[in-house]
Amino acid sequence: MSNPAAEIGVFGGSGFYELLDNPREYRMNTPYGKPSSPVMIGEIGGRTVAFLPRHGKDHSLPPHMINYRANLWAMKEIGVSRIIGPNACGSLQKDVEPGHFVICDQFVDRTCGRKDTFFDGPITTHVSSADPYCPDMRKIAVESCNELGITVHATGTVVVIQGPRFSTRAESKWFASQGWEVINMTQYPECYLARELE
Repeated sequence: MSNPAAEIGVFGGSGFYELLDNPREYRMNTPYGKPSSPVMIGEIGGRTVAFLPRHGKDHSLPPHMINYRANLWAMKEIGVSRIIGPNACGSLQKDVEPGHFVICDQFVDRTCGRKDTFFDGPITTHVSSADPYCPDMRKIAVESCNELGITVHATGTVVVIQGPRFSTRAESKWFASQGWEVINMTQYPECYLARELE
């Protein structure tokens, strides 16, 4: 079998499978173990896209058990240079209503114990996360939402909690008081690991 190749990678839910034309499944292994699921490669609008459901094909992996490093490494190995990582989230601010899209430009990590770097030694590398999300991809996302008539917040901070439990009322009140827009369980370390592999 020839090596799979795709320029764009998507992490998301299993509903995405239906959007791929001519899907092909690739089982991969990485130095960090197996990804959450086989990678599906197909076409969307004439572009070759790789898709991997971060929670597994049968949604059996809770957020704290996802092998984020294997998922990102698999995407890099097949040539992906742009990652799209949509996910469900909860709102922390009244102006962020159900159905709105928030194109985050910052995250706050409230997870613990996740394997969140490819640099475990002996090589030590420090990668800036001052601006953790790709400005080009964020711009495209905002423009696409506007074209489709989707209410979009062009910036926002996501606070990422460990999961699988939801936050307490006290935690949510604290997060909201900081001005953070949304809360979820999977943005970190996914976005940072993508930055490390640039």
